[in-house]
Parts: sequence; C-alpha cells; structure tokens
Amino acid sequence: MAELCRQLRLAHVVDYVAQQQNEQVSELVERLLVAEREGRRRAKLGKLVQQAGFPHLKTFDGYVAEHITFPTGNTLDLLRELTWLERRENLLLMGAVGTGKTHMATALGIEACRRGFGVQFYRASDLVAVLQEKFAAGTLSRFREKLKKMDLLILDEVGYVPFSQTGSELLFNVVADCYEQQSVIVTSNLEFGQWTSIFGDTKLTSALVDRLVHHAHILSFTGESFRLKQAMERIAP
Repeated sequence: MAELCRQLRLAHVVDYVAQQQNEQVSELVERLLVAEREGRRRAKLGKLVQQAGFPHLKTFDGYVAEHITFPTGNTLDLLRELTWLERRENLLLMGAVGTGKTHMATALGIEACRRGFGVQFYRASDLVAVLQEKFAAGTLSRFREKLKKMDLLILDEVGYVPFSQTGSELLFNVVADCYEQQSVIVTSNLEFGQWTSIFGDTKLTSALVDRLVHHAHILSFTGESFRLKQAMERIAP
C-alpha cells in the first residue's frame, strides 16, 4: 500500500489506515487505490494517444513481420521494448506501398504512449503544410518548441508528395531539431537516393538523410501490398 500511495502522491493515507487497525479497511483502501491508479493510467494513455494525432489506431495483434528485413541483431519484439526510443535512436521503415510501414509506425507509437512517452504523428506533407502556415503567421518558433517536447516524432509517407524549397527547408529544420535529442520514425516508399526528387536540393537532402541515418535502425519492407491483396481476395470468385 505504501508504494501505491507514493505513486498516487497520497502521503497521509498509509498513516490513516494504520491508525484504524482494521484489516477490512486496509483491504478496501488498497482496492480503491489500485482502481485509482489504473484509472489514471487509462486516462493518461487516452490523452497521449489523442494528442499524438494517429489517423488510425493500430496494434501488433495479428501483425505479420515475415516480409520485413530487420537490422542484424534486431527483431520486432526487441523494437517493441523501445530501448531505441530511450536511447533517442531513429527507425527508418523503407519499402513499397501497402507493406505495413504505417501500421508498424503507428503501433510502435501507441506502445510508446502506453509507456508514457510523448508522441506526435504527421504525414510528412501535412507537417510541411503546418510548418508553412506557422511560418506565414509568425508562430513557427512556438510550434517548433512544442515539437521539441515530444519524445518521438513520426513522419509518415515521406516520398509521396514533393515539397517546395521553403517546405523542404522547414522540414529539414525540424529533423535537425530532433537530432540526438528525440527519436524519429520515418516511413518512405523511396530509397534514399531518390529523396532529391522530393526535397529538390541535393545538399539539403544529403544533410537531412545524414541526420536521420546516424543512430538509426533501417528496416526493409518487401512483398505485395496488403491492401491490394485484400481487395483482390474480396472480388475473387
């Protein structure tokens, strides 16, 4: 009970229960404390997940990782332990459309929320649009400070929409802010050598990739699109 009270910051409850010298009272109070602790955990998780901005809630229930090539010594179970997040390392999920990259990124983000980490999820094109909007409104610095408070930034679908020079520079600055301070998960359907087609400037692209791959775990996703496969199964006679 003392540990429960410490977790809940209820300094005087233990002394009160001890004064009652009643085992039934002690058991009842302990059950109430456990219920309060679990209720607070659920509320905190709900708040963190809502603030993260996940487009869909995904978990690892039924997730198939056979089509993923992990770095040497790494597995899905090890990634789920989030030691890479504690060390402020990055995950780069690379591969074709529909192979489960966003699903994994989201599920890992939710696992991080469960552990109490602050997470922010953005499609890369959406984040660039927000950055440009904040820049035009003169509130960019405040927004970047908000992002800096996160433990994990998830950038989804890098490579689907090319950015303007300004957009590329703004996104680069966010990635630079994260370097060795926060973890970043990136999903992309393009190899790094093709990123210049998205960011335009060769030097900027090289500097951005350099910051992402340093202290990073790179996963390769292969195989056919799950969405296409499911669609074909639905229409098959």
